[in-house]
Amino acid sequence: MRVMAQMAMVMNLDKCIGCHTCSVTCKQAWTNRAGTEYVWFNNVETRPGQGYPRTYEDQDRWEGGWTLNRRGRLQLKAGGRVKNLLTIFASPKQPSIDEYYEPWTYDYENLTNAPLQEHSPVARPKSLLSGEDMAVRWSANWDDDLGGGPVLTARDPVLRKVSEQVKLEFEQTFMFYLPRICEHCLNPSCAASCPSGAIYKRTEDGIVLVDQDKCRGWRKCVTGCPYKKVYFNHRTGKAEKCTFCFPRVEVGLPTVCSETCVGRLRYIGLVLYDADRVLEAASEPDERKLLAAQRRVLLDPRDPEVVREAERAGIPRDWVEAAQRSPVWRLIHDYELALPLHPEYRTMPMVWYIPPLSPVVDAVQDTGEDAEDAGNLFAAIEALRIPVEYLAELFTAGDTAPVTAVLRRMAAMRSYMRDLNMGRTPDPSIPAGVGMDEASMQEMYRLLAIAKYDERYVIPAAHAEQAHGLEELATECSLDYEGGPGMGGSGPFGEGSGGAFRNDPVAVENFHMLKQRQTADTVTDPGEKRARVNLLNWDGKGAPAGLFPPRGDDGPGGPGASGAAEAQSTGSEIVQPRPAGGEPGGPAGAGPDPGPGGPGGGAGQGGTP
Repeated sequence: MRVMAQMAMVMNLDKCIGCHTCSVTCKQAWTNRAGTEYVWFNNVETRPGQGYPRTYEDQDRWEGGWTLNRRGRLQLKAGGRVKNLLTIFASPKQPSIDEYYEPWTYDYENLTNAPLQEHSPVARPKSLLSGEDMAVRWSANWDDDLGGGPVLTARDPVLRKVSEQVKLEFEQTFMFYLPRICEHCLNPSCAASCPSGAIYKRTEDGIVLVDQDKCRGWRKCVTGCPYKKVYFNHRTGKAEKCTFCFPRVEVGLPTVCSETCVGRLRYIGLVLYDADRVLEAASEPDERKLLAAQRRVLLDPRDPEVVREAERAGIPRDWVEAAQRSPVWRLIHDYELALPLHPEYRTMPMVWYIPPLSPVVDAVQDTGEDAEDAGNLFAAIEALRIPVEYLAELFTAGDTAPVTAVLRRMAAMRSYMRDLNMGRTPDPSIPAGVGMDEASMQEMYRLLAIAKYDERYVIPAAHAEQAHGLEELATECSLDYEGGPGMGGSGPFGEGSGGAFRNDPVAVENFHMLKQRQTADTVTDPGEKRARVNLLNWDGKGAPAGLFPPRGDDGPGGPGASGAAEAQSTGSEIVQPRPAGGEPGGPAGAGPDPGPGGPGGGAGQGGTP
């Protein structure tokens, strides 16, 4: 048993409203710069639909992910080492700008400078690539704009796999949203595809990153990723991808997309897994058994043997305790609600999803029956293979049984909690019918419906002993390249992030201060929660009590001015965000960096798990 830690995410699709706030905030944080206009580390797709880039799930065309060769061994779907080297200078299996979209802006100058005339001037769309006038025909959320109409859904690769009955009736039955980020897989095919070894999986937390110094722009990673979440920056000539907001995660903050999610549908936590089982699980011959195989790779953090092996591998004790409290582990293992996206790609994704129950509820409501009644919902799930077949093609390689089981548990929770909230005696047979007891169902309801911030995001901070050769210089961080998001100046992660001031030092204390501000109950001293500012009782004269820090002996700044100094004094408790490079980044005693294949990732061409 080789225990390793992995940061993972679960999204409850039953709560996603398709507002795209996560996409916009991620865009502002990471890809709001030249060369990445078409890049969306986070995007929200309307399902059924073609996705972004268009038809990315059609691996017969794009050849992403892994497959089993004639001997039953795992190899890249795009071909082995020889084929990849022969096509290294011209890799045809990747989306063109048409599959993404040609980014554009508008000719606002024509609006402001147009002379007085009879007709109103217009702002024509202009390409951000060529600067010429263009006609807008596609974008990252075009399926959403057209409401999943038949013109677009006819090209949905998932919809082509299900029955004709589903194709004929889905427009009257269901539509849901699917947010997507990089899956940070246990067996990443992007890392195995990279000839330069620039993509690697971090030892300490499993986040997959791109070393901008090593990347040579071969774009094999774009072909290798079946989710098409690796992008090419045409200005810098480098590959870029979602970083799981690792500067925030290292100080215990959730990702930007999670922090700003309106529906509170995202959960982040640490899971432990056995790296020695990854290759065996990814090589499971029966695609419908890949879900169970991946679940077996994950280890019970409450098992004393797992705890001992984790500590022996150098995983800090507080990380093990965080894994024991992880909402991701509970949703995947305890409640068995979360499912991986396209397990048949064999990359072992670590962003899981709870399928939406809402389409089934809507179908029951349309009949005029009580959509909260357990009997009605159970009957609808059993009889209505819409959208269960479609959901199964997304999350279980076509096996409808696990999806049905998830929907039954969610339906049971809805019916059981309605009786409880209405003051009626709850029916214990409802949770018993789905293999749960009443206490577990109430705990599941709390986690899915009313869990607080620290319950949804259980993120242990990184340790100083996990970093090697920490440097406080922005030039040492591989994010700080021309056109990159940088790590110096003022930016989306607080002081010390962003690319405005290249000479400012990177101080992780700044990220700790950002966490204090975001989790504090006051606008003054985060440590003093009793200090509240009540503007309702303010008479408008002078300054309201508690709005400003009191002046003390230490100068005009008062006690509040000492915050930066206090933060600077805790250097032994913080960790510099590590550059995405080849320097060893694992915990003490974990051994050298595993290389481009990563721990458990890169079986075949990228390394051996």
